[in-house]
Amino acid sequence: MTDKPYPAAKRGILLDGKLRKIRRLGIMGGTFDPIHYGHLVAAETARSAFALEQVLFIPTGNPPHKVAYKVTDAWERFHMVASSIQTNDRFQVSSLEIEREGPSYTIDTLRTLRELLPEQELYFITGADALRDILSWRQPAEIIKLATIIAASRPGYSLDELLFLIGENAPRLRNRIFQLEIPALAISSTDIRRRVREGLSIRYLLPDKVRLYIEQEGLYRNIEEEAPCPHNIQSFF
Repeated sequence: MTDKPYPAAKRGILLDGKLRKIRRLGIMGGTFDPIHYGHLVAAETARSAFALEQVLFIPTGNPPHKVAYKVTDAWERFHMVASSIQTNDRFQVSSLEIEREGPSYTIDTLRTLRELLPEQELYFITGADALRDILSWRQPAEIIKLATIIAASRPGYSLDELLFLIGENAPRLRNRIFQLEIPALAISSTDIRRRVREGLSIRYLLPDKVRLYIEQEGLYRNIEEEAPCPHNIQSFF
């Protein structure tokens, strides 16, 4: 088990001169249990499509909604993210939510980032499955005001009903939500955990450093069978 923080990527990175100088920052939050190629492809595709100068990965500390299984230790998840992105100088990782006490709410994270980076345009990258429940999130209208939303989706996935509903009630907010199709989103963290539990191969689904870390630390081998996530959302993030 990894219990030591990684100083180069701790909360102080939010004050890094590089982040203060950029104009557009992507924010990719999630449990990352574990991180996989779907996450990385989504982040890189969003970075390119929306001209993001940096993408900041923020592993969830204490997930407020995912209670169907015991989430892996936060610092172990942090380590897997850090090792996955170290070859991409446009990606960074922060322990902001890990170090904050209590449940990890998106609105709290965005408010902190806005306070620390008042001049930057913020783009929040999330899974389209999760976005379908945005109206049940804490202060959803404020979230959309603080950051442009990029909904990463599998090809053919439709958000029309949700976007229509938001457009009818808050047309200005509708213009701050964009859908981005990502073919690699067929991969999910839920399936990777299941495959490890059943002794199946996870090679080529996630970076080798993450796969080897999972094997070395014995992660996911003995977790209990998961109940369906709320609203049948598969655990991409």
